[in-house]
Amino acid sequence: MSRMLTPILNQTSRSILSHRLLPRSIPPSSLKANFSSTSFRLLATPQTGPQTVSSQPTRTPNPMESSVKQEWPDYSKGPSALDKAAQLFFFTEILRGMWIVLEQFFRPPYTIMYPFEKGPLSPRFRGEHALRRYPNGEERCIACKLCEAICPAQAITIESEAREDGSRRTTRYDIDMTKCIYCGFCQEACPVDAIVETQNAEYSTETREELLYNKEKLLSNGDRAEAEIAANLQADHVSFCPA
Repeated sequence: MSRMLTPILNQTSRSILSHRLLPRSIPPSSLKANFSSTSFRLLATPQTGPQTVSSQPTRTPNPMESSVKQEWPDYSKGPSALDKAAQLFFFTEILRGMWIVLEQFFRPPYTIMYPFEKGPLSPRFRGEHALRRYPNGEERCIACKLCEAICPAQAITIESEAREDGSRRTTRYDIDMTKCIYCGFCQEACPVDAIVETQNAEYSTETREELLYNKEKLLSNGDRAEAEIAANLQADHVSFCPA
């Protein structure tokens, strides 16, 4: 009788243990595969000694915690407590600030009383535009229209006609000073130094129409400032000595 009940009890205990230890949501097919793989691993790995299974979960190390190190500032290299007390009770910072103010009080001022006093200007200063002439009074402009083509603001308008000798002259040379960005490209593109920018920066007007320069206005600016323009071009010119 006991021999007949033994296999039945073993099968019953196995089923009870499997239902208690394993979750019910896992299907039987996956249980079969898991048990077979687990048993295969247990058989494949050599048993070197007694193995203990810890009930506490293992904590994965955080890479951010290992990389960040707590660094405390080194106060031993700073001022001592006696120095700090001296600065606190004797107001050394306030005295030093008052000494700087006292030094600047007796010095001459750095400001310039404009417009009665004016600072120096570079020979490359780009101000009001002007058209130049040759020493014999002939206009330098040859109506090549390079300044009109290179102007990024499209502020220059030129119209030309042919002379009796075959050369060209400008009949219209207009500059809209409200569009000009004072880049100096027109002066650099001119092959005969006809259009230049003077050092005059005081030409503010009350109306917009006064800032629309025509050929006569530009020529008059050049006649008035020809000596200054020639001196600036000579100062800006770089001469190379022959070897």
